[in-house]
Amino acid sequence: MPRRLVRYAVVGLGHIAQVAVLPAFGNARRNSRLAALVSGDPVKRETLQKKYQVEEAYSYEQYEECLKNVDAVYIALPNSMHCEYAVRAARAGVHVLVEKPMAVTGQECERMIRAAREGGVRLMVAYRLHFERANLEAIEVARSGRIGEPRLFSSTFAMTVVEDNIRCRSELGGGVLYDIGIYCINAARGLFREEPEEVRASTAGRRGDVEESVSAVLRFPGDRTATFACSFNAAKVSEYRIAGTRGDLAVEPAYEYAAALKHRITLDRDTKERRFAKRDQFAPELLYFSDCVLKGHDPEPSGREGLADVRIIEALYRSAASGQPVALEPYEKADRPSLEQEIRRPPIEKPDVVHARAPSG
Repeated sequence: MPRRLVRYAVVGLGHIAQVAVLPAFGNARRNSRLAALVSGDPVKRETLQKKYQVEEAYSYEQYEECLKNVDAVYIALPNSMHCEYAVRAARAGVHVLVEKPMAVTGQECERMIRAAREGGVRLMVAYRLHFERANLEAIEVARSGRIGEPRLFSSTFAMTVVEDNIRCRSELGGGVLYDIGIYCINAARGLFREEPEEVRASTAGRRGDVEESVSAVLRFPGDRTATFACSFNAAKVSEYRIAGTRGDLAVEPAYEYAAALKHRITLDRDTKERRFAKRDQFAPELLYFSDCVLKGHDPEPSGREGLADVRIIEALYRSAASGQPVALEPYEKADRPSLEQEIRRPPIEKPDVVHARAPSG
């Protein structure tokens, strides 16, 4: 019997789709096939269809036709469009792998979860670090008691983003928290293996029509705290540290997808470093999700994981607007990322892009 492959349409052909998602199919041939492209740019459609030898290419107006010819979609659209295109796919019986943030509001996330359940399809949010060794080993270190009881999390994630980039446009779901703050939030939740009870945030400056920088504090059960700062107008920094009662673990760089990641663990004044080789972080998402589709498993990270981060982001923005801390309702989240989810694939060469720019211009 021939192996069954999940046929994907990549919806949205911006920078991340072109430099990471499309090439990843070459490392995911075991169970995934790039079958269609969806874009409003005819030059992108034609050029990338030829480059990747894709059978079909559609405009956004032809989305419903596309859904008749694929098993799953990888949604790489602006954040404000995630919900609509995910719900339309689910209603057509097509499985959904959607870039983070899952959506712009908790209500949109819940709508997506409901549509997937009613449509009988799988829904996963593309948290690539849930399959990456350095991130998963950090979670294991925190869980194992090696550094004692984890007490403090701190993180800085910064980059320069040009003001006309979609990340700086609020009507498209832009904003520092949605784009890079979500990594810090997700890391803290994964390392503490709990959900925050209260959050506080402040913003500074403007980039386009969104905030330039954000600083935040998340209070977790057991008097543990997570603090982070993010910016769209600072030198490139990508790091976090988890401090326990016996030692600490620093990860720097921590959130990158095109570089090797590093651990620095300190116990009793003895510091050891470990380097994790650069890998393709997008093919593992495809491989894992396709297995979930083919075997009928619920994925981790699920829609519930996506909602967990978005509800925190909304609360942080409310706090920044009011100047007051915001309490969060209890949120049950049973499944967490673990080392069992690690999938290794070799790094890819960065391709040339068509009518797309990196966030830094």
